[in-house]
Amino acid sequence: MKFKFDEKKLAEIEKVLETKFARRGNQYRAVLLNTEEQRKLSIEIYPEIQIGNRTGNLISIYTNNTHAQLHFCEGFVASDFLGEVTFFAEYNGRLSGIVVEKQAACSIFTNIDRDLLSGDFEKLAPEVMLSGLALSLAEPLLEENKKDKQDD
Repeated sequence: MKFKFDEKKLAEIEKVLETKFARRGNQYRAVLLNTEEQRKLSIEIYPEIQIGNRTGNLISIYTNNTHAQLHFCEGFVASDFLGEVTFFAEYNGRLSGIVVEKQAACSIFTNIDRDLLSGDFEKLAPEVMLSGLALSLAEPLLEENKKDKQDD
């Protein structure tokens, strides 16, 4: 079963990021503001759009200084405790993810070896540990996606 964004999933993201999405056609857009730290972040979710020769989910992030995209998003983890949503994609055992914080900040991790997620983080250099920890939240969903793909 292929991951799809629906109203329930969007509501989950809205709750954690404390925002509301505006729908324009096949696009959902929300703006996060952090006036204290003078940050603004826009997030756009494009469910099931044409990306090259395939169809998939696209996540776009805009800040004053950055534009980042995650193609073929396979899911997300919304954490009330952390106040952030981690969007992720996997290709040939490599993960990429964008972590969006409700304080209008984001982190991007690309081409991460999936084996880092379940390894011993204490054995990793601090520079490498952060990406493994950040994306490890997605590991149960990745396993579920892997099983679903095998069943198809």
